[in-house]
Amino acid sequence: MKILLISSNTTVSPYPIYPLGVSIIAAALKKAGHDVRQFDILQYEDFLNAVGREIEKFTPELIGISIRNVDNVNLMNEQYYIENVKTIVKKIREVSTAKVLLGGAGFSLMPELILNETGADYGIVGEGESLAVKFAADAANGIYPETRVIGSATRLSGAEIFPAHYDEDLIKYYLQSGNIASVQTKRGCTHKCIYCSYPVLEGPGIRQRDPRSVVDDIELLANVHKVKYIFFVDSVFNDDEGAYLGVINEMLRRKVTVPWTGFFKPQGLNDEIVEMMKETGLIAVEIGSDAASDTTLRKLGKGFSFQDIAECNDLFVRHGVSASHFFMFGCPGETQETVLEGIENIKRLQKCVVFIFMGIRILPDTHLAKIALKEKVLLPDNDMLKPIYYISPAVDKDWLEKTLTEAFASIRHCIFPPDTFDSSLRMLHKMGYSGTLWDMLLQDKKHPSRKHHAAG
Repeated sequence: MKILLISSNTTVSPYPIYPLGVSIIAAALKKAGHDVRQFDILQYEDFLNAVGREIEKFTPELIGISIRNVDNVNLMNEQYYIENVKTIVKKIREVSTAKVLLGGAGFSLMPELILNETGADYGIVGEGESLAVKFAADAANGIYPETRVIGSATRLSGAEIFPAHYDEDLIKYYLQSGNIASVQTKRGCTHKCIYCSYPVLEGPGIRQRDPRSVVDDIELLANVHKVKYIFFVDSVFNDDEGAYLGVINEMLRRKVTVPWTGFFKPQGLNDEIVEMMKETGLIAVEIGSDAASDTTLRKLGKGFSFQDIAECNDLFVRHGVSASHFFMFGCPGETQETVLEGIENIKRLQKCVVFIFMGIRILPDTHLAKIALKEKVLLPDNDMLKPIYYISPAVDKDWLEKTLTEAFASIRHCIFPPDTFDSSLRMLHKMGYSGTLWDMLLQDKKHPSRKHHAAG
C-alpha cells in the first residue's frame, strides 16, 4: 500500500526538531511491506500547495498526519496549530480520496475534539507502531474500524519500540536548520508533575530501548547522515532507574562521540556521571526546573528544592556544560511574595540561560485541570482544545507580566517572553551554525566557528 506520512509541526521554538514520531511509524510500515513516503511541512513556505503536489505525484492510498503539539504553550505569543491540520485535511480532500489518519502526541491529548475539528477520518491514540500497521493492513483490504478513534490498552515494551527510519531528504533539511537530529532512548515517566501529559501519553513506568539499538541510531546519524548534534527527546534523560547509564556506557564502549543535549531533572547526578556523559559528547543540558521557589515546586509535585536546582546548575557549569532552565510563574500556590522570591532565586543562578514562561497551559486528564476546575480558572464546559492557561488566583495577571518584564529586561541571559531569542537563533542556523545556540547568550561564550559547526 502507498502511504504518505505528513508531519504537521510548524513550531521552531527554540529550534527545529526532527519529526521522530513520523519516522518511527514509517519504519514500522516499511517493515510490514508498505511503500511509505515522509513529508514535513516545515520544509515549505507554501506548504498547502506542496502537500497537493506531493499527493498528485505519489498518489497515496492512505495519508497519515502527525500532530506533535496542539499549540505553543506560550501565553505571551499564542500560536494554535490545529488550524494548520484542518487546512491540510481540506487540501487532501481536494486532490485525493485517500482516508486520512491522525496521530502523534498532540492528537492523543484530545482525539475526539481534534478529529471533529479537522474533519479527518480516523485517529490513533498512543503508540502508533503496531496500530498503524494493523490499520494499513485492514485498509488495503477495504476494511475500516467501526470507531473513529483507535487505541490500545497495552503499551509496547522497550524491545518493541522501533528504531526510526531517518528520511534522507528530511535529514538534509534539518542539516541546514541547526543540524539537530532526534533520538529516543526510552518511553514513560515516573514523575507526577501536576501539569504534565507525559505519564498520560507514555505511562508511569520506564520502557527502555536496547542501548545497542540506540547507539546504532546515533552512529547512523553521525556517520552516514553527517548529523553534528543529537537531541535525546526522552521526557527526562537522567531517569531515577538509571536506564540512561546503559546508553552512556554503550557509547563509551563503542567510542561514540557526538555533541548532544537532552532534558534533565536536577537530581541524581554527580561529577563522575557528568564526566562520563562529557566523554560521549554532552555539550548542553535543558533542566526542567519549572518553578523558582520551594513553595511552587512542591505545589507542582516536584521532589526537589531550588537548592537542588542551583547545585545541579553549578555541577554542569563546573564541567563546562552549557545549562538552560525553564521556569513557569503563576503556578498553584503562587503569590506576589513567591514571585519576587523566585525572581531573586533565578538571578542568583550562575552562567546559565533561563527561559521564563507566564502561566501554565492546562491539559486534559492532569491534576492541574482538576485544580483549575476547583478554583474556577477552568469551567466545566471548557474543552481545552483552544489554549487555557492557569495563573494562580492570588496573582494578578497584569501585575505578573509587568513584574517579570521589569525584572528581566536588562538581563541578557534571562529570556522573557521565552521566544524573544528565536529569530536570532534561526538566523544563526541559516548562517551554518549548529546546535541549540542559546548558550551564545552567556557573557563568556563566543560564536562558534562556522567552519567547525557548518551543516553538511
